[in-house]
Amino acid sequence: MSIDIQQPRPQGLVGSHVQIAGTAGGAFEAQFNYRIHEGHDEVVGGFMAGDGVGGHGQFQVGVDVSAASFALDRLFVEVFWVSPKDGAELDKVIVPVVYGPRIVPGYRVFQEYEIKPGDTLWGIATQFYGSGNLYTRLVRANPHVITDPNVITPGTVIRIPQS
Repeated sequence: MSIDIQQPRPQGLVGSHVQIAGTAGGAFEAQFNYRIHEGHDEVVGGFMAGDGVGGHGQFQVGVDVSAASFALDRLFVEVFWVSPKDGAELDKVIVPVVYGPRIVPGYRVFQEYEIKPGDTLWGIATQFYGSGNLYTRLVRANPHVITDPNVITPGTVIRIPQS
């Protein structure tokens, strides 16, 4: 059996309702499981995928994680199937994501912003949040493009989490 997750994307910014979508199958109809966690708390569930004759089918699952007590802003979305033989988690796919509600209280969406010459994270935070001190929100929401908060490159597109 195989699993291909197309949503969320690695380092994607997610909210309290996580959409997991892709293709899975390779059996008549197979039970797949998901786990969303950060090492402290987790949300688990399952879904069926396949086409009834051993092919692959699309799946889309909406997962409400608002009741979880996530302590970190980095989560892992895992999809796998469990071996009936020994209970092992097989063909596991793990997608690291960024959890917006731990960065901005009341997180709902993000805006994209293209860094211009002369921009600083302090200035961008002041523009969008009213305080330069909140520049760490930008760093936490963009681990895929901001590796050093003192060095940002014009033309880079960053996400600005909004409540």
